Amino acid sequence: MTPASGRVNELDLLRFLAAISVVLFHYSFRGYTADALSALPYPDLSVVARYGYLGVHLFFLISGFVILMSAADGNLKNFVISRTVRLYPAFWVCCTITFVLITTIGAPRLTASLSQYLLNMTLMSNALGVPPIDGVYWSLFVEIKFYMLVAVILAFGLIRQAEWILVAWLAATIALTALPIGILRSWLLTDYSPYFIAGAMSYLVWSKGASRLRSGTLLTAWIVALYQSLRELAEFDAHYHTQLNIYVVIAIITGFFLVMHLVAHRRTGLLGRRQWQTIGALTYPLYLLHQNIGYMLFNLGYPQLNPHLLFWGTVALMLFMAYSVNILIERRLAFRLKAFLRTVLNAHPKTSPSPTPSS
Repeated sequence: MTPASGRVNELDLLRFLAAISVVLFHYSFRGYTADALSALPYPDLSVVARYGYLGVHLFFLISGFVILMSAADGNLKNFVISRTVRLYPAFWVCCTITFVLITTIGAPRLTASLSQYLLNMTLMSNALGVPPIDGVYWSLFVEIKFYMLVAVILAFGLIRQAEWILVAWLAATIALTALPIGILRSWLLTDYSPYFIAGAMSYLVWSKGASRLRSGTLLTAWIVALYQSLRELAEFDAHYHTQLNIYVVIAIITGFFLVMHLVAHRRTGLLGRRQWQTIGALTYPLYLLHQNIGYMLFNLGYPQLNPHLLFWGTVALMLFMAYSVNILIERRLAFRLKAFLRTVLNAHPKTSPSPTPSS
């Protein structure tokens, strides 16, 4: 399987929009409403922003597209290097910043130990039963499991059968939804697999064209994703003491799939022709930094500061910090880590330009 050339510009924009929706969800809704992590109420925005948790689902859709694109050359070493370089440098920096701030200004709402921090830096703390320094890390653990599944496919030389593997994965998702088996649900990511599957199948449509099998898989994945999202509403409502509108959730999930349909069929027009790399590069450090640091700033500044100034000032600060991490630290560390890993793994760089967005 040879990856199609070219950059999918609009994925950078979609990733940034997903990140902002999660930021606003945490800042204006979650921290104050449910988990007592933030002292700042922001009811003016919370009615809309409470749906922002669905931004993570869009992340998983995009990830399915990009990760299959990244693995399409069939080279396991290059895949391992690209994923390691993408995940670790920014994570090391952002986790360290978060830990330092928690230990200095986080108490009493937020605490962290040195051992917890050190184990978090491995990105394996979830498997070790160690709490994350920041709650947003949960989605990274889901992503890592997805990477491991793709790595297994590459290790067995099955990347050319990716289409049928995706179909089988979706069938297993449906079966495990009806007859849950804990360990299989965990490793096959049943709660989120429709998004990874739909994203990966969208890449196949983008690179190879549409077919009945691909279209049918995408349609089925959308139906399963809707079913799962609606089934989760009762748990969400109970935890956050709210009541989401079922039709809004349906519209948002459907909108995600429609947008990926446009991307897959190269029908995004001007959005696809414009360059969004700068804001796309902000997404990962923004996601890693924003939650607990934002809560700590809210707790320090409220009620002494104007809530609007404190809220939007914190959003602006997080964007600036994300930009600084990407420009001043992440890129430099990534370059050195990539060179080191290529030497250790005796891997050769790809001969063709990478088609992937910053992912």
